Amino acid sequence: MNKTSKLFKRPVRMIAAALLMATSVVLPAQAAGNRPDVIIGWTTWGDAEIVSKMAAIVLQQGMKKDVELTLADISVQYRGVADGDLDAMLMSWQPLTHKKYLEKYGDRLDDLGPIYEGANLGLAVPAYVPESELKSVADLAKPAVREQLDGKIQGISPNAGISGMTEDAMQAYGLDYDLLPGTGPKMAMEIGKAVRKDRWIVATAWRPHWKWAQYDLRYLDDPKGVFGGSESVHAVVTKGFEQSHPDIAGFFKRMNLSVSEVEALMNEARKTSHREAIYAWVKAHPDRVEYWMTGNR
Repeated sequence: MNKTSKLFKRPVRMIAAALLMATSVVLPAQAAGNRPDVIIGWTTWGDAEIVSKMAAIVLQQGMKKDVELTLADISVQYRGVADGDLDAMLMSWQPLTHKKYLEKYGDRLDDLGPIYEGANLGLAVPAYVPESELKSVADLAKPAVREQLDGKIQGISPNAGISGMTEDAMQAYGLDYDLLPGTGPKMAMEIGKAVRKDRWIVATAWRPHWKWAQYDLRYLDDPKGVFGGSESVHAVVTKGFEQSHPDIAGFFKRMNLSVSEVEALMNEARKTSHREAIYAWVKAHPDRVEYWMTGNR
């Protein structure tokens, strides 16, 4: 049994159920009031959740670090990392999706590079919606299409980058629609409800996300390029963190997953739990996790 396998035989101290419900996860070593080694901001986007929890588990169990996960809106996370209230966030979508946050806070953050690349986003519909009627974002302006969709686009948090991009798309394509606020889970739930009834729906969407494995969906073409192209999702930390915690910063720099791996982890987490999905992946990839932690190949 190699070193990484031994490290991950112990039960994780972080309880998955508490992570799903609480706004802050306080680990045992913090009970005395000491600041943890790293405070990581996260939100209930499926990809952000799996990556943040994976990082926390490896840092805790593999590197013996005290970790706090703090659930917060994306705008709060950027401000928190910039102000030093949070140490890190692992969900900085670049270059376009979070452009406004990077312009506002970028000089007060350190970018540690991508955790995964090849992410993308846009508006998606179920594949059974005829392409002859709805193939591109521009087609949403058709009266018959708008009627089928009840003039609504299912969205997520108003502060999410994709929400601002969708508002830009509505203006660029002259769309008279309501962008419904919600969360990542609510967006996916509404897609599922529509699919079960073969009902039309259009929703803000991104990859990686488990819904692409669960449902047969397609992106609408975006001839104006409002939603951009391929994106990278980066780890960013507060200024000075890399100097004070080089081992943790090194871990964030080396942690790397493919989009397909993130989606597979997310889908498995839905069937079992985040903890079980992460532990199974770690068990199957000990050498990679060892490299993340130590830099040794």
